[in-house]
Amino acid sequence: MPYPEMMIQGMRAELAQLGIEETKTTDAVTEAVRNTDGTLMVVVNSVCGCAAGGVRPGIAMALQNSEAKPDRTITVFAGADIDATDTARELFAGYAPSSPSIGILKDGKLVQMFERKDLEGRPPTVIAQGLIEAFTNHCSKTEAANN
Repeated sequence: MPYPEMMIQGMRAELAQLGIEETKTTDAVTEAVRNTDGTLMVVVNSVCGCAAGGVRPGIAMALQNSEAKPDRTITVFAGADIDATDTARELFAGYAPSSPSIGILKDGKLVQMFERKDLEGRPPTVIAQGLIEAFTNHCSKTEAANN
């Protein structure tokens, strides 16, 4: 049974306020992958403390402080957007399902993965630095369309 929307609305809003597109259905995730030229960051959001204390603030810092950014960013919410989350996780072949997690895709292929074990217990600045490095390695130095 999915989390009640009332319970997670604020957690969704943290990423939406950054311009990250909510993809609540399988079709929305599939469309994002198929129709994004260049890089796509896929965030599996979560209710856990590491998402609140580290991951969402770290994503915000990275997007605000990096010259290179993904061409498009999307998010699914584990425990709420069940089918969309399953579809997003299929993009992360070779990695066990975890939330929160962040995948960077380039032309539809996974090029960098941040699993929960890479994020949990780390301060936002460390997460941001890892993302900025990934953006620098895989993304262009132009402003992303939705950020």
